[in-house]
Order: sequence, then C-alpha cells, then structure tokens
Amino acid sequence: MTLRVDLLRHGETEFGGGLRGSIDDALTETGWAQMRAAVVGQGPWDRLVSSPLQRCARFAEELGAQLGVPVLLDKDLQELHFGAWEGQSAAALMETDAQALGLFWADPYSFTPPQGEPVADFSTRVLAALERLYATCAGERILLISHGGVMRLLLAHARGLPREQLLNVEVGHGALFSLTMESAGMLKEVR
Repeated sequence: MTLRVDLLRHGETEFGGGLRGSIDDALTETGWAQMRAAVVGQGPWDRLVSSPLQRCARFAEELGAQLGVPVLLDKDLQELHFGAWEGQSAAALMETDAQALGLFWADPYSFTPPQGEPVADFSTRVLAALERLYATCAGERILLISHGGVMRLLLAHARGLPREQLLNVEVGHGALFSLTMESAGMLKEVR
C-alpha cells in the first residue's frame, strides 16, 4: 500500500532567519500567508500531521478545523536542535565559529554543533516517525507540516543523495513537496 505524504514547511517566523531549531517562535503575517497560499488547490488530505512547535502546529490546527480532518502533533517531527547555535544566523557564526560552521556544512553527519543534536540521531527520530505514519496511515494522503531540516532529510532520502549533500536541498518558507512511501523506508518524490 502507498502512503502519500505532502510536505509543507512553515512560513516566515517572528525572529527571522537563522538556525531556529527548537526555538518556539510564531509565524509572521507573511508566514501565515505563505502557508495558506501553498495549500490552495492542494489535497484532499485524510489527516494533518505536524511538529508541535507553534510555527507549524498553529497552522495545522487552523487548516484541520477548516477541512474537518484530524490533526496529529508529533514531537519527533521537530527541527534539529542546534545547541549553542540556536537562534544565530550563518553570517554571525561565520564571524564567531567559521571553522565549525564549515565542518557542519561540509558534512552535517560528521560534525555536531556545540551542545546540539547529532544529525544521525535526528535522522533516526524523523525516519522512525515516518515509519509509524506508514504503519498507521498506509493508503491515505497526509499533509506533514514541519521544518526545513525535516524536509531536507526526507527529500534527500527520496532523491538518494549522499549524506554530505543534505544541506544542499533547497526548501523555502511555505514550500510544498510530495513524496510516496510504498513500504517502510522506501521514499520517492512525486514531481
């Protein structure tokens, strides 16, 4: 059986760019508009699944109420925790920690930001969440509302990219992509 997963990244947030990670900032009006525009004419979805962080969850709750479909919040779909780098921009880190940032960009699986979550652990929790969704929702179409890192990870897996290319996957605010999962772990991008 196939699970269709449409991936939606949250929109612009109040504290702007940078490494948001587990910072729980809200959407701006622009961010709300980005997400609302992304779903126009899309679906239909059997359920919505979201990160519990408010930049994802508030939109999921609004859309779920509008569509009359259930909303599930899953903490395993939260963004990578960036540790000491949380809330900082890449430009600021280039001034204070350029070598470490370079190592992270070159291979995020081999370098973990100080006090951060290893990308291998992040990958394990996100893929486990998707496996659980497949086990309970196969045959459905779901909208998964999450973060840039979660979407990069899933798209990189679907595209068969080497791990060093994880951060090369482009995922803008309010971006919508589609995947199918035929069996546990087998992801394909729908173009």
